Amino acid sequence: MDASKEATASLLEEELWACPSCRALIPSLSSWEASSFLCDQCGLRFPWIDGIPRFVESDSYVKSFSFEWLRHRKTQLDQSSSRESEQTFREKTGLTPEQVEGKLILDAGCGMGRFAQVVSRWGGRVVGVDLSRSVEAASENLSGYKNALFCQADLFNLPFREARFDLIYSMGVLHHTPDCEQALRGLVKYLAPGGRLIVWLYADDRGLWSQFSDFYRRLTTRLPSRLLYPLCALASILYYPMRLPIIGRLLWTVFPISMHPKASWRILDTFDWYAPKFQSKHTYPQVYRWMHEEGLVDIKLMETPVALSGKKPSIP
Repeated sequence: MDASKEATASLLEEELWACPSCRALIPSLSSWEASSFLCDQCGLRFPWIDGIPRFVESDSYVKSFSFEWLRHRKTQLDQSSSRESEQTFREKTGLTPEQVEGKLILDAGCGMGRFAQVVSRWGGRVVGVDLSRSVEAASENLSGYKNALFCQADLFNLPFREARFDLIYSMGVLHHTPDCEQALRGLVKYLAPGGRLIVWLYADDRGLWSQFSDFYRRLTTRLPSRLLYPLCALASILYYPMRLPIIGRLLWTVFPISMHPKASWRILDTFDWYAPKFQSKHTYPQVYRWMHEEGLVDIKLMETPVALSGKKPSIP
């Protein structure tokens, strides 16, 4: 068995996995040794390609994410000189290292592993899932972590047994699915009793800037990534005049782009806004209702819009 399989053996041996088609348990570590999972019940085979289990045939409607995260595979990773992703994770989840250590965690929409790296560094045992090929970057970025595993799968049809995870988080992902509400509701069944679901979604901001960006997205979502990306890079230069008082704010309202001070982050975030096929926006009451109707309790609102945390009741 190669090193990447050895590093994730404990996660595989938990009988965590299930066939996304028939829901039967996918048995044992031996399936990986043959470079695939074979479902004994329905006969479907799921390959291990480039060190990653694949439960989908393609990246479907998220090809723009495959493009951006393979191009920016390390842009948002924390380095020794910066902990921006860790700070963002703290603010949007309310979690601390003590609440994560030793927990079995699902990163629902892991991208290139930005937040999975934080959780792994804190001692959590994380399984990262993404429909896009970003899992290839995530697997490479966290290759040195023995408590992280990544797979390519559909959030609407995950390859896991129910009631397994102590914590599930999804950071800026569900609003890029065809149905954000159903994506959120579907995650609840994978929570173990007493487990917590935390999501961060785009806020339903009806400001003029949002109307302009929605207008531009009618075109940008139809452009190939290889054309849209240089346009976003060009637009990011507007960051400098946008820093001017009054006129800068007006300019940003008409041409909304990321205002991150780092150029690489700014280009990435701007592309991330204008490229995805799906983009929905939500309110606190809306997401609170979804969680409440799924039986979650102790629902907390974070200061960062729109981030909420809900707990699955423990078994009496």
